[in-house]
Amino acid sequence: MEFNTISVVGLGYIGLPTAAVIASRRKNVIGVDVNQHAVDTINNGDIHIVEPELDIVVHAAVKEGYLRAATSPEPADAFLIAVPTPFKAENGNEHTPDLTYIESASKAVAPVLKQGDLVILESTSPVGATEQMAVWMAELRPDLTFPQTHGDESDIRIAHCPERVLPGHVVRELVENDRVIGGMTSKCSQAATDLYKIFVEGECITTTARTAEMAKLTENSFRDVNIAFANELSIICDKLDISVWELIRLANRHPRVNILQPGPGVGGHCIAVDPWFIVSETPDEARLIRTAREVNDSKPQWVVDKVNEAVGKYLSENFDKTAKDVTIACFGLAFKPDIDDLRESPALKIAEDIVGSHPGQSLIVEPNIELLPGGALSRAQLVEEEEALRTADVIVLLVDHKGFKEIPLAKIKTDHLIDSRGVWSV
Repeated sequence: MEFNTISVVGLGYIGLPTAAVIASRRKNVIGVDVNQHAVDTINNGDIHIVEPELDIVVHAAVKEGYLRAATSPEPADAFLIAVPTPFKAENGNEHTPDLTYIESASKAVAPVLKQGDLVILESTSPVGATEQMAVWMAELRPDLTFPQTHGDESDIRIAHCPERVLPGHVVRELVENDRVIGGMTSKCSQAATDLYKIFVEGECITTTARTAEMAKLTENSFRDVNIAFANELSIICDKLDISVWELIRLANRHPRVNILQPGPGVGGHCIAVDPWFIVSETPDEARLIRTAREVNDSKPQWVVDKVNEAVGKYLSENFDKTAKDVTIACFGLAFKPDIDDLRESPALKIAEDIVGSHPGQSLIVEPNIELLPGGALSRAQLVEEEEALRTADVIVLLVDHKGFKEIPLAKIKTDHLIDSRGVWSV
C-alpha cells in the first residue's frame, strides 16, 4: 500500500518522535495537535519536549519540508492516533479508563477520511478501544464502510499498534524495536505493516486488535509486578534493619534470580497506568495485578514517612531548632532518570507532600526542567545541586539522574539522608 501523506494526531512524547522519524524517511507528514504553542514550536523547527536526538530530527524534517504541524486534521493516506488515555472516576472506581481523547481524535479525523485510508490507534488502550474508535468514525461517515461491518472489503482499514519505547531512547527504539500490529481484519494488519515498514527495522508481528491492546497492558503489568516485589522487599528490609541494596545484590548472584532495584514508587504514562486498565475490565480475576499496583502506589507515602522520621531525628539532635529551621532538599522530580517527564511521577508526588506539610524551607533539584510546575510546589525553590548540598539538613534522593550519581559521597554533609534509589547508600 502506498502512503504519500501520513498524519500523526497528538504531538506529545510519542506522536512527535513518530512523526519526525517517518518524515526523516522523506514522507510527507502532517502532525496534528490542539496545543497551538506546540504546533508553532514544531513549525519553527524546534521541539516542546525533552528527548535526546529529537531536536535534530525535527529540525531537519521541517527544514526539508517533510514535516509540518496543524491544529486540525487534513486529508492523508494514513492517520496515527497517539493521544493520552488517562483515568476518570466512575461508579466509585477512580481508575476507569478515559477514552475522551481517543473519541475526540477519532471524530476529528472522520470528516477527512476517504476510501482506502488507514487509521491506527497507537494510544495505550483498554481491550476493545480500537473497535470503539471504528464505531465512532462509522457513525460520522455513513458513506464509507468499516471493518466491523464489511470485514476485509471495508473502505477504511483500522488497526492498533501500541508504542513500546523507553523515554530517553525513543528515536532509536521507534526504529529498532519490534512492533505488535493488531488489525481488525487481515487486510487491516497488512496495511498497517506496510506503513510501519517505512521506518521500523525490527520485526512487525501481526495479531488481532484485541490481542495487540492486551499485549501492551501485559508487558507493563509484568514490569509493575516485578517492581512491586522489589519495593515490598525494601519496606520489609527497613523494618528488619537490613540493607535492601546489599540483599538484592546477593540474591541476584543466583543464576535464575534477577530482582529489580526498588524506588519511591512507579511513574510515567505506562507502568503506573496500564495495569489498571486490566483491573478495570476484570476486577475479580486481576488479583495479583491489583495488589502490585497498590504496593507501588503506596510507596510514595512510605518515603514521605521516612522523611518525617529523618526530620524528627534531626530535631532530637538539635534541641535549639524547630521544624521551621529545617531545610529539606529533594533531588529529582521526573518519573525516571534523565528526562523532563513528570507524568504520574512518584517523585513529584513525594515532593509535593513534603512541601505542603513542611513548615521550613524546601529545595528542589531537577536539572531537566527550568521552572517548577507550581501548585503544591509554589512554596519550594528550584536550585542547583551545589546549593542544595551545602544548605540542606535532610536530603531526599528520588530520581537517579546521571548527574546525581556523579556527586561524590564526601559532598553529602548530612547524616539525614533518604536514598530511595540506592545511589548514595553504601
